[in-house]
This record gives sequence, structure tokens and C-alpha cells, in this order.
Amino acid sequence: MTFYHLESADDPRVSDYTKLTDVHLRKVREPAEGLYIAESSRVLRRALAAGHRPRSFFLAEKWAEDLADVFERFPDVPAYVGSAALLEEITGFHLHRGAMAAMHRPAPVPLAELLAGARRVAVLEDIVDHTNVGAIFRSAAALGVDAVLVSPRCGDPLYRRSVRVSMGTVFQVPWARLEDWPEGLAALQGQGFTVAAMELTDDAVDLDELAARRPERLALVLGTEGAGMSEGTLAAVDLAVKIPMRPGVDSLNVAAASAVAFWELRPRD
Repeated sequence: MTFYHLESADDPRVSDYTKLTDVHLRKVREPAEGLYIAESSRVLRRALAAGHRPRSFFLAEKWAEDLADVFERFPDVPAYVGSAALLEEITGFHLHRGAMAAMHRPAPVPLAELLAGARRVAVLEDIVDHTNVGAIFRSAAALGVDAVLVSPRCGDPLYRRSVRVSMGTVFQVPWARLEDWPEGLAALQGQGFTVAAMELTDDAVDLDELAARRPERLALVLGTEGAGMSEGTLAAVDLAVKIPMRPGVDSLNVAAASAVAFWELRPRD
């Protein structure tokens, strides 16, 4: 394995790693350039285990031995090493999680393929906080959700923070972005899914009541952190559902609510 020692933050070979803290830049740039960043040795290994291909590795030299087996598997992929200060200058933050890799972004999964055989699907409407996106994916992976769909304005599941918060489980759950919203929900209904919105409406049914109906195929729509579900989405779904709570608390964080709902609405057979 050949390691390339960095001497300057302006080295064009590591442009994939520049300005990682600029969310607005990176969320546009990364999908456009077909890449994403796997941050930490654990996440990197999970990305590789999912079959994703590395473009390059980026690390402090002290972590090279820890990833020796990875470098042996990909001898033709460049590995860039440098001092902690230089890596921080390039990325914009202190790199203390071992290593990073710039990964080739996998090709989108066609919707029909995504839904084939799925019984539980999560749908994220305009959830912009990448921490929430990552946490929802982690719960989805743990609690038996077969696929995740995201609205056009939803945060990128492969953005660095989403991937890190999910602990790499975002690589385990197939996902796709719906281009038409909320019209795209009709594709789920056409495949026999009951589409339920998690929202506090006057006619919302309790979560355990919906679970008792034992829907064969269910898509659960989770709304944005601030305004909640849009009127167009509420008009498009089959019903609204809520988590019964004690007086004085109107809602949970969307990531916490997703975990409760995924567990309660899991297939029972």
C-alpha cells in the first residue's frame, strides 16, 4: 500500500475532504459529484461491508495500522496521511475518529425494486436535521423497517452527520428519494400500502389501535421538525396516527417518535 503524505491544505488530491463543515455546500456538491464521506473507522468498515467502493482514504498516520487489512483489500486506492493540524485545516474540524474515506455514492434503487416484498416503509417529509435523519435510519434498521423514502427537500441520508449518527446502519436499509411530493405517495397506495401520517389531527387514531388492525403493508410518514405534516400530505394519506401521551406534552422529537412507532407497528407474524 502506498501512502501519500500531505504537506499542504491546498493539495488538489484531497479536494473531496475540503470544507466538510459547510453543510449547504456539501449537500449540493456530494450528490452532484457522486460521493459521500464515511467518517470513523467503524462507519468506513460498514460502508465497505455493504459493498460500497472507496475513492480514497484520509487519516492521521497513527491510524494506519488499525486499518491495515482495509488497505490490503484496496491497494490501488490512494491513502492520504498528514498531521492532525493539517487534516483539521483541510476538513474544518478536528479528526478524532480514526479515519475517513471518500466513497463512491451507490446508484439509486428503483422504487419498484425497493418496495418489492417490503411490509414496513418509513417516509420522511422535509426532515432537514441530519442528526434526526441518521437516528431514524438507525431505528429503522434495528426495528424491522424494510425501506425508507425521503421527500425532495429532506436531508441527505448519506451526508456525513447522517451516516455517523446512524452508525453506518444507513447502508443496511435501502432508500430512495421521491421526486414528486406528495403525489409520490400514490405509488405506495397503488402497491397496497396503508399510508399513515404521524400527526396530531382531530381524527388521528392511537398507535396501538392501528397496530391492532395488523396492516399487511404499512407506510409511516414522519413530518418535518418544525411545522409538522403539510396539508397536501395529510390530504394524500389514508389516515393519521398519534402516540398517546400524558397531558402537558404535545409531541416527541421525530427521531424518538419514529422508534416508538416502528416497534409498535412491526409485523406480528
